[in-house]
Amino acid sequence: MKTCLSLLSIAVLFASTSFAADDGTPLFNGKDLTGLKVHFKDADKDADPAKTFSVKDDALIVSGKPTCYIYTDKSYKDYVLTFEWRFPEGSSPDSNSGCLVHITPPHKVMPKCVEPQGRYKDHGKLFFLGVKGQDAKFDEAAHKKALKPMGEWSTTEVTCKADGTVSVKLNGVQVASGKSELTSGPIGFQSEGFEVHFRNIKIKEMK
Repeated sequence: MKTCLSLLSIAVLFASTSFAADDGTPLFNGKDLTGLKVHFKDADKDADPAKTFSVKDDALIVSGKPTCYIYTDKSYKDYVLTFEWRFPEGSSPDSNSGCLVHITPPHKVMPKCVEPQGRYKDHGKLFFLGVKGQDAKFDEAAHKKALKPMGEWSTTEVTCKADGTVSVKLNGVQVASGKSELTSGPIGFQSEGFEVHFRNIKIKEMK
């Protein structure tokens, strides 16, 4: 009996360890902007990145000004991206930001990419910037059901497949999908006029 319990304990421990190890690789370390770069408009090229992107309580605090974006040093393809986000309590439903996937050079504000919308009132809806989108769908009813009150942390999951398909879940609920010719590139987050917070930004690359 003791042997069986020991084996069961080992199995549970192994399963827990495997899950933790497979939870994804952080793209933001919760301490500083290591591994990330900021791109400003030419008119704002002398702006201080620290006034737009700062870190507090393990979260990336985006001031919203000026309009620009932060992006990863590395390029990614065929992956699942997860991140938590919130706008401060009392913010407008029009509060805006966005996640940028498959960023394609040259860098500019805003670059050629696919944007899972970060705006509160239609979070997750896909926008295709500088590229033609196909089969774009946004489920407003599902979005309304999944959306948490302003000020609370929400979780977004973006799945980017090798065939160019991008799908978005908000708090575990499928809200959007679409496809384009873009299949790889850096990952970014927008500063777009409103304060927004991000944390636990992780990527799980598909083998």
